[in-house]
Amino acid sequence: MDLSDLLNVEAIIPAMRVTGKKAALQKLCERAAVDTGLDARAIFDAVMEREKLGSTGVGYGVAIPHARLEGLDKVSGWFARLDSAVDYDAVDDEPVDMMFLLLAPDAANAEHLKALARVSRFFRRENQRNRLREADSAAAMYALLTESKDRNAA
Repeated sequence: MDLSDLLNVEAIIPAMRVTGKKAALQKLCERAAVDTGLDARAIFDAVMEREKLGSTGVGYGVAIPHARLEGLDKVSGWFARLDSAVDYDAVDDEPVDMMFLLLAPDAANAEHLKALARVSRFFRRENQRNRLREADSAAAMYALLTESKDRNAA
């Protein structure tokens, strides 16, 4: 699975202005609602239920909020780079400035886990994170996120 299977350039918010974790999640869920046709509140509630199990702030300024929802027909993603980092209760206690929202159909257990692993692998690489932070547009971010598997592997 490649990240190009999960998102398109319209699913990228290059400079999202928010004041905290909850606001960031709400804004990203609202964007996902526009693209999926699902209710923004239902998406937000599902994401917050997952957050109750443990923060999806994976470290290095990155969060990968995710949830499974009825009504989706495929695993999909949305990426946002925040204007300024927000406290997110991340595993490394560092603030988050990049978020990748991942939503999957309720019954898509294996696909959800594969997508989550793929996104996690991408963000583990410091050079990928740095390049995303330096990118100047949604198109540039999309190109970085969807580069060939060869360059993103590991």
